Amino acid sequence: MAKKVAKEISDYEQQRLANIAQRDKLLKQLALDASSAGLGPGQKPKSAKPTTTQRKKPAVKKVKEEVVPRRTSSRIAGIEADSEVAKRKAEDEYVAVQEAARVKRQRISGPLDLSEVQVAGKAWDKNASFLQSIVDGGARNTKERTFGEQEVRETTDKELRALREKMSALELYDGFEPNRIKITPERIYSLGFHPDIEKLLVFAGDKMGNLGLFDASQQSPASVKHERVKAEDQDEEEAEEDDPNPDITSFHLHGRTISSFQFSPNNPSHLYTSSYDSSIRLLDLTKSSSTEIYAPTDTSLDEPISGVEMDPQSPHLLYFSRLDGHVGRTDTRTPGTVDIFQLSEKKIGGFSLNPSCPHFIATASLDRTMRIWDLRKMSGRKGAQLPALCGEHESRLSVSHAAFNSAGQVATASYDDTVKIHTFEGMSGWSAGVDLTERDMAPSAIIRHNNQTGRWVTILRAQWQLNPSDNVQRFCIGNMNRFVDIYTSKGEQLAQLGGDGITAVPAVAQFHPSNDWVASGTASGKLCLWM
Repeated sequence: MAKKVAKEISDYEQQRLANIAQRDKLLKQLALDASSAGLGPGQKPKSAKPTTTQRKKPAVKKVKEEVVPRRTSSRIAGIEADSEVAKRKAEDEYVAVQEAARVKRQRISGPLDLSEVQVAGKAWDKNASFLQSIVDGGARNTKERTFGEQEVRETTDKELRALREKMSALELYDGFEPNRIKITPERIYSLGFHPDIEKLLVFAGDKMGNLGLFDASQQSPASVKHERVKAEDQDEEEAEEDDPNPDITSFHLHGRTISSFQFSPNNPSHLYTSSYDSSIRLLDLTKSSSTEIYAPTDTSLDEPISGVEMDPQSPHLLYFSRLDGHVGRTDTRTPGTVDIFQLSEKKIGGFSLNPSCPHFIATASLDRTMRIWDLRKMSGRKGAQLPALCGEHESRLSVSHAAFNSAGQVATASYDDTVKIHTFEGMSGWSAGVDLTERDMAPSAIIRHNNQTGRWVTILRAQWQLNPSDNVQRFCIGNMNRFVDIYTSKGEQLAQLGGDGITAVPAVAQFHPSNDWVASGTASGKLCLWM
């Protein structure tokens, strides 16, 4: 009986052991399958040693962040989420950020002393030598040329050839290289010469409201030393040592872009500047001060000014254009009096008074038109009067600027890649509010010209020489190939000015009122000068 029980246990035990063995085998097989598929916790293979050394990643440059009101933790402060206190806290933080941005863009009001608003350059001294005569008296070129010596030689007209040779003979200022004459800290928007014919002094306004001054009578100490060393047959390498940058002075006069400026025809020590901060200021070089001449009475209004001009026959009358399509007139003798005319529903990028007949105004607008207005004939109800519209010419794309010369011609630059010249003869004999036909408004000359400046280059504008010494009307305009082009009023090209060291587009070009001096400014605040 005992043997029978033992035999039964043995059979059972054998079956149990067989099951255990089968289970272990199955588990091992599953483990092997998982390991081969990379799913198991198997051993990590040893990585082979690299045959080449790994390059270090370049250090990430730290970007200087703008200082804004610091955020605080509501939880630590014991403020419950979604409570009225938390909402008020969020609103206060938002208002603080908006207020900081508004203060940064706010126009500068009240009188300014130049010694207090200087931002860079040589210390200001109104009695300094480079201003004394005025106060007392009041990149390498990588693009190809499209006009040069060959075109001059092939000119058959003797007078035109002589004029081309004269203007093409202008040389780049050799006192300092252009990339070292940083006349303003930021991108240049406006530029011009002081009207003095003896002293070559250049002014420039930039994007942030700074006005820069450069005296071109100074010369690089290194260039003077270089000439002396060569004369004495010494080592030329010594001439390259101790070569400081030119003396340049700049002042922060406005809160935003200085869009244009003009010297008073009666007092060359008075400079009127206009700005996107909605104000016009008078810079008095004799008093070393800047005072506000015009600004909206409501300081919260944003009415950017795109241009300013003085009536040459009534210098107390100041005209200005705004980016919202309005043109204004104010009398400097009676502050606060201003007439505003809405001459376009879109942006007016530039306007100009006829120097011989200043009651005629030319405007250029984003609505693709150039218009001629007559201030002698007004219409409309009081407070909403408008000058008479004499005529308009429509271009394919927007017109950037319109400029009158003393002969009654208007030069425009537009985004359809053209520079157009409109000739209006006998304007002094026109009746008030004369009605011009489409034929009268048609351009007398059309010049193909690349005006696609893009975002980072200041808009190209055709600027006439105010009083040319030879009575030949001509204008200059920046060239996207890093040149400055000069044309006659007939559309004939006279010169294409360039030179070594010009590393950016000299977009903002301007003639001296009477001398054959040409200056231009770049987006980096650098000055190019030909004389």
